[in-house]
Amino acid sequence: MSKKYFITGGAGFIGSNYVSRLLERGEKVTIYDNLSRAGAPRNLAWLQEKFGETAVRLIVGDVRDAGLLTASTREADVIVHLAGQVAVTTSVTHPREDFEINANGTFNVLEAARLNERKPVILYASTNKVYGGMEDVPVVEDAARWRYADLPLGCPETQPLDFHSPYGCSKGAGDQYVRDYARIYGLRSVVLRQSCIYGPRQFGVEDQGWVAWMVIAAVTGCPLTIYGDGKQIRDVLHVDDLLNAYDAAIARIDKVAGQVYNLGGGPENTMSIWTEFGPLLEKLLGKSVPVARGDWRPGDQKVFVADIRKAERELGWKPKIGVDAGVGRLFEWVRENKELF
Repeated sequence: MSKKYFITGGAGFIGSNYVSRLLERGEKVTIYDNLSRAGAPRNLAWLQEKFGETAVRLIVGDVRDAGLLTASTREADVIVHLAGQVAVTTSVTHPREDFEINANGTFNVLEAARLNERKPVILYASTNKVYGGMEDVPVVEDAARWRYADLPLGCPETQPLDFHSPYGCSKGAGDQYVRDYARIYGLRSVVLRQSCIYGPRQFGVEDQGWVAWMVIAAVTGCPLTIYGDGKQIRDVLHVDDLLNAYDAAIARIDKVAGQVYNLGGGPENTMSIWTEFGPLLEKLLGKSVPVARGDWRPGDQKVFVADIRKAERELGWKPKIGVDAGVGRLFEWVRENKELF
């Protein structure tokens, strides 16, 4: 029996990929999006071309509009909350707007769900930024990368929360509200702390979506700047693997409601932002990629790798797409769709 899915930010990168997957398997989907991000109209047009305009139900709305959100979610069986202000730099420049979208917007989603007699499942796209700079965690410098000195399997969910930047605070507030609404009100909600997600339909920019941004810049000849020494390590997760985790959490909601999960590539899917990613990108492009160099940016972690064992154990989930294969897929999508950039 098909479910009724309600996707906030459904015209975004992750959202449009999930909407496509859900429609392909016959689910009923409503996109709730204010279409403010540059890529959203392009992703919406892609979905409408692929499935037909009548198959894609769109509500042009903002998560700051509590009344519209509550009215729009009345029939939802599953709410996937992806809408948000996504850039640390923007949050520093516009902290009130960041708070109203991320913290208050998430509160509005939770209240809509609490008032919904259908008791929908809620997935919240949180972020590894809730762990802050992790300055107390020792790191070691190797020839081409940094690494944790004492966390060979990565940062676990038990790592103390330490919200840095208005973005970290607003997303962290949402993270904790979603967790607590499961305890206090019995909502069937799950927090998913996502690492670097990448894949097709990602219109990355310099301060958000770095894997896609570097691929786009290399393919289109845009100037590219590397901040810091380029040895910073991140675990990266292909969007298809992320969506497998979403499906797994929904399928197991009676067992996992109220839980928090790290969703990243884990130790097996890491790369440095330039000393390792650069050669891979140049191999795909077939030529060298010129880059400018900049100072370290405030709060830039030398290492972030998620410990994903809890998700593996409780969701029966594990990433399947390796770094080389996943980046190769993204590169081909960007090259085939240069006119979109």
